[in-house]
Amino acid sequence: MTGLRSGQVADLVGVSVETLRYYERRGILAEPDRSLGGHRMYTEDTVTTVRVIKAAQNLGFTLDEVAELLEAGRHQHGSGLQSKTEAKLAEVERKIADLEVIRDSLVAARDAGCDDLVTCAGSECCPIPFVQITTRPEVSHR
Repeated sequence: MTGLRSGQVADLVGVSVETLRYYERRGILAEPDRSLGGHRMYTEDTVTTVRVIKAAQNLGFTLDEVAELLEAGRHQHGSGLQSKTEAKLAEVERKIADLEVIRDSLVAARDAGCDDLVTCAGSECCPIPFVQITTRPEVSHR
């Protein structure tokens, strides 16, 4: 029987053998054929699939999202990659915007010389965006 053993696939794609088994348990990779000695024997397609999984994860897709894309692609009705990419891009843009606010606040706090959060929180000139606490309205006890 020809094919690649677990260790060979793992080495080719830079993952552990346990990662391959995990993908199998999750149903992301099909269970491979076995050699007469009981060794898992993967095809070259498995190498490509694992590379796709890792590339998609590096782009921010979760393993569940990757599994959905792969499953849809296997059924030949399009994977929805375009719509999922648009959604992931919007998510990344939101995260970037949030990080820019954090960066700007940190730079402003550093430049303002803030050295004590409690003191800074009570100062009108503090650039850190503390949440303002409003007092609760009085509750009448009738």
